[in-house]
Amino acid sequence: MVHELTGSRLSATAEDYLKAIYALGQGQTTVTIGALAERLGVTAPSVSGMVRRLAEQSCLTHEPYHGVALTELGRHRALETLRRHRVIETYLASILGYSWDRVHAEAERLEHAASDELIDRMADALGQPTTDPHGAPIPTRDGSVDETVYRPLETLEVEESGRVVRVIHEDAAMLRYLDELGLRPGAEVRVTARAPFGGPMTVEVYGSRKFVAPSLAAQVLVTMPDR
Repeated sequence: MVHELTGSRLSATAEDYLKAIYALGQGQTTVTIGALAERLGVTAPSVSGMVRRLAEQSCLTHEPYHGVALTELGRHRALETLRRHRVIETYLASILGYSWDRVHAEAERLEHAASDELIDRMADALGQPTTDPHGAPIPTRDGSVDETVYRPLETLEVEESGRVVRVIHEDAAMLRYLDELGLRPGAEVRVTARAPFGGPMTVEVYGSRKFVAPSLAAQVLVTMPDR
C-alpha cells in the first residue's frame, strides 16, 4: 500500500529525477545515466551523485555500465509527483482557463510545493479526472496508473485511421502548432499520403488535410479503431 511506502517528502531535485526515470523507462525498464542526464539537462557526474543518494534511500537500483531502475518505493514516489503535476495541469486548464501549452511550466513550479490534501481537493473539484490536458494518465491516490501503450501517429500507413489520445512532448511552441493542426486528444485522424524519403505525412483532421513531419507525428499517440 502507498501509505506503507511513503514518508517525508523528498527534495524537489530528487522528485524530478524519479519522475524522469519513470518517464524514460515507462516505470519498467532500466535507464542509462546518459539518457537521464540528457533529459534533465545536467552532467553525467551530477546524475551519478544523485543516483547514489537515491539508491541509499531505496528509491532505485544502480548497476554500473547498465543504468538505473526504480524500486517499488521509487515508482510510488515518481507516481506521486506525476499525480501532483498532472492534477495541477488539469486544474489550471479546466478551472483557471490556461491554454494547454502553458500548464506544464506552471505545474513544474507548483508540483513540489503542493500538499497531497490540496491535490486531492483539486481532483475532487475536477470530478476525479483520469487524464491531463495532453492526454497523459493521472495516477490515482493509491498509486495505480493506466500504462496502456498506444501507437505513434507516425507509424500509421496510408488510409489508416486513429483517434488522438495523447501528446507526449511538453514543448510549448510544439503544442501551439499541434493545436493549429487540430491534433489534440479526441481528434479523429486519417493518413491520406506519405511522402518518400522521410518527407511529410498528409493527415486528414476534422475534414481538413494537414502536412505533418514524421518527427512531429511521433509525438502524437493514437488508438486504432476495432477491426
